[in-house]
This record gives sequence, C-alpha cells and structure tokens, in this order.
Amino acid sequence: MDEQQQLVVMQLIMAGGNAKGAAVEAIRAAKAGDFTQAKSKLKEADQFLAEAHQAQTGMLTAEASGQHQPVSLLMVHGQDHVMTAITFRDLAEEIVALYQKVTQ
Repeated sequence: MDEQQQLVVMQLIMAGGNAKGAAVEAIRAAKAGDFTQAKSKLKEADQFLAEAHQAQTGMLTAEASGQHQPVSLLMVHGQDHVMTAITFRDLAEEIVALYQKVTQ
C-alpha cells in the first residue's frame, strides 16, 4: 500500500469515527431534550460521511479507470468504520425521533 492509499484509508477511519461520534452526541442531546442540538449533530455526522464518500469515490474512480487498488486489511478496516458509522447514524436518527415523540 503506497502513501496515498494509506492517506485515503486514514480518511475513511477518521471520517467514520467522527460520524459515529457525532451520532452518539445526537442521541445524548435528544435524551437530554435538546432536539435542536440533536439534529445539528446528525447533520454533522452527515458531513463526516460525505467526506468518507468522497474518499471512496476517488478509489472507485481510479479502479474504474484501470488503476488497480490493492485491498489490504487496513483498507477493509477503514471501509468497516464507514459502514458501521452509516448504520449507527441511521439508527441515531430513529432514536432521536423516538425521544422527540415520547417527550411531546
């Protein structure tokens, strides 16, 4: 894995972790009754996921143009972070909605 690929993997890991963290903060804000903050944190999670998507798109574009992208355990780990963050963010949105419904 070359240095550029390592940077992309680190982007995936960081963006995924940041997105999941923002989703956790959204749930905590909703639990405290602060739905404005909860929605803001969900948007923040979306921004981090957009960063991860950009990194993935770069890799896919290179692969599609004939530049083989080697798959390493580190790459799989980075992709796993992103997929987990996407799932967690989606569930966080539902939990925020539930907290909001219960408090009304």
